[in-house]
Formats: sequence, C-alpha cells, structure tokens
Amino acid sequence: MLRYPARSVPTRAVLFDFGGTLFSYRSVQGAVFRPLVREALARLGASPADAAVGRAWRRASAAAFRAYHEKPYYLHKELFQDTFRRFAGELGARASEADLAWFHDAQRDLVVGHFELRPGCLETLAALRRAGLHTAIVSNIDEDYLVPMVERAGLAAYLDAWTSSEAAGSCKPHPAIFEHALARAGVAALEAVFVGDSPEHDVAGARRVGMRAILVRDGEIENPGAGAGEAGTPDHVIEDLREIPGFLGLG
Repeated sequence: MLRYPARSVPTRAVLFDFGGTLFSYRSVQGAVFRPLVREALARLGASPADAAVGRAWRRASAAAFRAYHEKPYYLHKELFQDTFRRFAGELGARASEADLAWFHDAQRDLVVGHFELRPGCLETLAALRRAGLHTAIVSNIDEDYLVPMVERAGLAAYLDAWTSSEAAGSCKPHPAIFEHALARAGVAALEAVFVGDSPEHDVAGARRVGMRAILVRDGEIENPGAGAGEAGTPDHVIEDLREIPGFLGLG
C-alpha cells in the first residue's frame, strides 16, 4: 500500500472539498438539470431542440466560469444566476429578475434534496477522527447550500468544522479561504492535507499555501480545472475516499 513518506511534521488535519469530493456530482446531475431545464424553458417561453438546449447550457456555463474564474471572491448565487441569464440569451430569450430568483432557489432546493455522499465518506471521516485528526469541509459554495447539506447528510457528527467561501470571504484557489480554514483548525499548513477533485482549485490552491494535496477522481466526471499544469500535480491520486487513512499511514 502506498503511504506518505515519514515526515518530521505529523498530520493533524484533513480538509475536504465538498462537491465532487465528499459527494458525487453524478448524484445530482439528472435529478437537478432535467427538471430545472423543463421549468426554465416554460418560464422563458422557449422550445428549442434538446441538442440546442445542451449546447446553450454548456456555452453559458463556460462563459460564466470565465467571467468569475479570476475573482478572489464572489457569491455563487451570482455565478449561478449569471449562468442562467446567459443560458436564456443563448436561446434568444431574456431572464427577468423573478426568473433569476426562481432559478437560484429551485437549483438549491433540488441539490440539497438529491445529493448523495460518496461511498465510504462517513466511514473515512470517522476513521480520521478516531485517529485524532481535525476534519473539515472547505468549499466554494454559499451558506444557504452548505449548511442544509451538512445537516441533511448528518455530517456534523463527523466534522470539526465546515467553511463556505461565503463565510471565508474568499474562493478557492485563492489563499485566504485555505488560511481561514487552517486558522479554524489551529494547525500550520505543513500539518494539514487537502482532499479535492479540482487540480486548480483544490490541489494548486492548497499547495500554494504549503499544504499537501490528494486528488480524488469522480469516475466519468471530468476533474474541474484540469489545466492547472504542474502546480495542480497532487501528492497522491485516489478514486475511493477509503484510501485516505492508508495513505496517511493510519492503518
């Protein structure tokens, strides 16, 4: 079994991304996207072919991501609503303020209601806490998503803390959100490991502040920010969260 090499500085904390890491995006894609699109098309008075809908959504998502990508902080409500505004424009329609408010609330409620933790998530968190490690979520997400998701999944019993980008006033990969989480954990960067699915947001961001990083793959889902280059090269790559205790030499 692969393990981290012996280190003079022991690991005291394991910090996790949330979406794509502790839960799989596959658990929400069908349940969220299809009903959202059906209602959105009805609200916008649009009836394009299915292929055109997919193209419009991909273009809108990519354009919104580019617009927000370099910002050190933004509310994800703004990103999601901008995506919907662009989606409507791709279809030759215009989203009203009421449409934007509906989209945010409907998407949030569907995600909160349908997401599923990855296999081995609770088992892994429990093993890390038994070993005396601080466990926490550090996620690019707003509070009105993260708090009810933690509650619904029963994660509070397995975590010492959870930090949204809204609470930190910073979005990954920028350093402030990682520094905020490290301060809450009461550990130095060298004493912490970050686990995430994005080479850019999670791996490069964590390594930039001095943390080690584990990249978790989400099956057929493409890892976001895959073009991070050498900075996005993780210390280890896993496909199952249950590999983490072994990598850390915990048994």
